[in-house]
Amino acid sequence: MNTIFELMLLIPVLLFSLSLHEFSHGYVSYKLGDPTPGNQGRLTLNPLAHLDFMGSLVLLITRRFGWAKPVPINPNYYKNPRKGMMLVSVAGPAANFFLAFVFAMLGRMAVFFGANTLFQLQQAGYSNLVQTFFVFIQLSVIINLSLGIFNLLPVPPLDGSKILRGVLPAEFDRYIRKLEGPYGMILIMILAYTGILWAFLRPIVNTMYNILL
Repeated sequence: MNTIFELMLLIPVLLFSLSLHEFSHGYVSYKLGDPTPGNQGRLTLNPLAHLDFMGSLVLLITRRFGWAKPVPINPNYYKNPRKGMMLVSVAGPAANFFLAFVFAMLGRMAVFFGANTLFQLQQAGYSNLVQTFFVFIQLSVIINLSLGIFNLLPVPPLDGSKILRGVLPAEFDRYIRKLEGPYGMILIMILAYTGILWAFLRPIVNTMYNILL
């Protein structure tokens, strides 16, 4: 596929997927009593409020995984900070899995209910339009599955590390904290650059993709 053409389809998926991911973090935190996301202007689907340059660049390059600007939250507002942090962290990947499911269902419904229409469009010379639609669906499912699974990795600052902290006893926090700051991100970048990260994620993404589509 032409790279420019793929990027034209990828960018809107990227913008919406990352924005919904961060909005979901902020919305759950807000529902748990934290006004910080709203005060910081992050309870919005406007991508300009959420995009992180480096995370978006990595996603454009890999076309599989990346990150947005973290939504500022204050767990002190939660009745149970550990449980609250875990719920807020789950919300982002859950939003991506939900989007992957929605796009997959759109693709399936188009085939199931609109097979004759799609065939007529192809016969009328609109085969490129039909192909573009299904490429968009496939990209949307793959990107959101990849984002969801990537963010579940238990490496700070990814959501998985906060979920893990909420599951494990408090005495394990100090071990997770050792990877916070630049160390966790450096580890992620090394794994991504060497291809180890995608080698780990690929079979999981492919399995879930085959189930959905």
